[in-house]
Amino acid sequence: MPVFLDATAPDFETAFAALLGAKREDAPDVDEAVAKIIADVRARGDAAVFALTAKFDRLALTAETMRFSPEEIEMYCAEVPEGERVALELAAERIRAYHARQMPEDALWQDESGATLGWRFTPVSEAGLYVPGGLASYPSSVLMNAIPAKVAGVERLAITCPTPDGVVNPLVILAARIAGVDEIYRIGGAQAIAALAYGTESIAPVDKITGPGNAFVAAAKRRVFGKVGIDMIAGPSEILVIADAENDPDFIALDMLSQAEHDESAQAILITDSPDLARDVAAAIERRLETLERRAIAGASWRDYGAVITVSDLSQAAALSNRVAPEHLELCVADPMGLSEEITHAGAIFLGQWTPEAIGDYVGGPNHVLPTARSARFSSGLSVMDFLKRTTLAQMTPEALRAIGPAAETLAISESLEAHGLSVRARLDKLND
Repeated sequence: MPVFLDATAPDFETAFAALLGAKREDAPDVDEAVAKIIADVRARGDAAVFALTAKFDRLALTAETMRFSPEEIEMYCAEVPEGERVALELAAERIRAYHARQMPEDALWQDESGATLGWRFTPVSEAGLYVPGGLASYPSSVLMNAIPAKVAGVERLAITCPTPDGVVNPLVILAARIAGVDEIYRIGGAQAIAALAYGTESIAPVDKITGPGNAFVAAAKRRVFGKVGIDMIAGPSEILVIADAENDPDFIALDMLSQAEHDESAQAILITDSPDLARDVAAAIERRLETLERRAIAGASWRDYGAVITVSDLSQAAALSNRVAPEHLELCVADPMGLSEEITHAGAIFLGQWTPEAIGDYVGGPNHVLPTARSARFSSGLSVMDFLKRTTLAQMTPEALRAIGPAAETLAISESLEAHGLSVRARLDKLND
């Protein structure tokens, strides 16, 4: 059964701490297996990728068939119904417009000493996007990962998307073309991450890898981090809804189930100052679970990890939400913008009862790749910044060196780094000749 908590109860802190500390994912110990896969790909390149794809995806590949050809891309794109194509194009347009506004500006100025200082942003040259296959093959994730990369100016964007038994999702191919992806490979798993990180005869290595995946993909991303950059290690999806009494319980129930249906380990939490709404939402969830297509998954998520918390006021709700640091936060209250000012930790905030989280998954504009497992306390969702590097700029004039150089020399001496200090002193002496 889901957890029902009352924030005014004497044992609330103990129960809430237990909720925060509950382990939601029991992934098998896959690190050793992943290490072997990565080593195999590094040693044998294409041959290892082909063998592993045959083993796990039951698909025989060659150097000629691993990458989707332009003709295949056209064929699969043509299979997408008009309505879905239009929806993807609308989503892409909104995502592109939102992320274009995130582009930072370079800066250059001269300080009081006469030194010129600043910074410059440049994109990573090549990025790889992992797209899960099978039931978790989501074209929306292609848009959310690929479009920020292209907006940032990434020159080459490669996608790896497994096609178990040769089954292809045409929507994923169309999403990749709309987003401007340059290469699409029909491989997956840890072997795809290794190929993107280290390269093979047929796949050039990239500088950064983004995109969700299973436990093997997550373990592989951890292992290749440092050789390449990664976005994050994503956990099960989660939603927290803060709602007052003036809400349709069915709206809230469906919003919570929209995340519960992702994964049996997903989590949906309601915090409300209305005991009546708490009761009505719980009842609405149970009714919806009777007919929901993914009721087995959503039901397990709600049963094992769901929670309903009643509070004395909405400020207390915001304080509890900050401790949860949810991936998705809905503020279904009379003044959502005002309450949002009390929120310090959340991956994405959805303001008001007419803004379901599902809008953010598809067409809202902001990115849906968000920090999970309380990592919103210290990290952010995917953005153009994930595909940009900041390089600092500094230029000293003789006058600037005279002004600040002696302090640098003093600090170098204090750290026993003689050459550091001498590199400054030699120039100061030259200026004094």
